Amino acid sequence: MFIKNGYLDIDELGERMPSEERFERGPVAILECIQQIPCNPCQDACSRGAILPFQSINDTPTIDMDKCNGCGNCISACPGLAIFVVWKNYNLESSLIKLPLELLPFPEEGDSVELMNRKGEKVGIGKVIKIQKTKQNPKSRVIWVEVPKKLAMEVRHISRSNNHDK
Repeated sequence: MFIKNGYLDIDELGERMPSEERFERGPVAILECIQQIPCNPCQDACSRGAILPFQSINDTPTIDMDKCNGCGNCISACPGLAIFVVWKNYNLESSLIKLPLELLPFPEEGDSVELMNRKGEKVGIGKVIKIQKTKQNPKSRVIWVEVPKKLAMEVRHISRSNNHDK
């Protein structure tokens, strides 16, 4: 439970989780924002209208997963670093995760990075595919990381590994 242990358990996402059928269609944003606070920049960042209008500025965001194409514009708009894009079937062996990163130094494309779960535990090694600068938050980056498929819904952060093989 988030309030008790300080991190979000995947079970707490409930209806925020895309169905397996939706994952089959390609990348999709996952909104892991569960606290009711006055915030809605993700809605403004979504040019497709996939993040639905808020009834109150304190609502948590909801997404129409059929409208979402996984572009990731919402990722850098989120000041809480609570939005991720998951492309479960990036290739036969791997998934692709787009995640926010504000910690320097930023990795470089091709770097191996340590994959971390919501608890901050290391769960594997991934490869940086792309580093995206955004206008919404020029001091952060959206990092595209190739991860083993079994970790697609677990990985939510990266750390520079000791091995920076290209």
